[in-house]
Amino acid sequence: MRKIIVLSFITLDGVMQAPGGPEEDTSNGFEYGGWTVPYFDEFAGKVMAEQMKQPFSLLLGRKTFEIFASYWPQHEGEWPGITKSTKYVVSNTIKKSEWSNSIFINGDVVMKIKKLKQEIGPDIQVHGSGDLVQTLLKHNLVDELWLKIFPVTLGEGKRLFAEGTIPASFTLFKSTVSPSGVLFASYKHAGEVKTGSF
Repeated sequence: MRKIIVLSFITLDGVMQAPGGPEEDTSNGFEYGGWTVPYFDEFAGKVMAEQMKQPFSLLLGRKTFEIFASYWPQHEGEWPGITKSTKYVVSNTIKKSEWSNSIFINGDVVMKIKKLKQEIGPDIQVHGSGDLVQTLLKHNLVDELWLKIFPVTLGEGKRLFAEGTIPASFTLFKSTVSPSGVLFASYKHAGEVKTGSF
């Protein structure tokens, strides 16, 4: 069974919107695009390179796919294998792309993603794609969270857990901290929430 892995840059207050640049996503008047840049150093680059070299397929929302499709085909040397990887795109508005190996999903998206997980193939990485992540969380489809938590709060913007999620527990299986204070923390889904008392 394939795992779905959500890779997300988030602030201390959970914002995931437009981490990479001022024009990345200005919806709802968001003014802080590019908030990761001051903290991104050589250490962070090495951690990211390690995560990006894993065998993968991609599962992306429309906005993230359009950002990726406008950049990565010309910069594949920075992410070897991205063009050859299968890119599953959840969208009701676009149905084809010149970027090779792009497959579009619409209709009963949850059912189709469940089927993808049952297929043979590499694990499926989800980058960005805030609306799609909300759907995955609500339907218990996230197997791992690879979070990059930056030492900044923004107070506004799209959040990783904006629409909530079903109760679930996770186990930390890998973590490190960059010299600039970015916490790289990877969690595995560990089943139902356990409770107790003191």
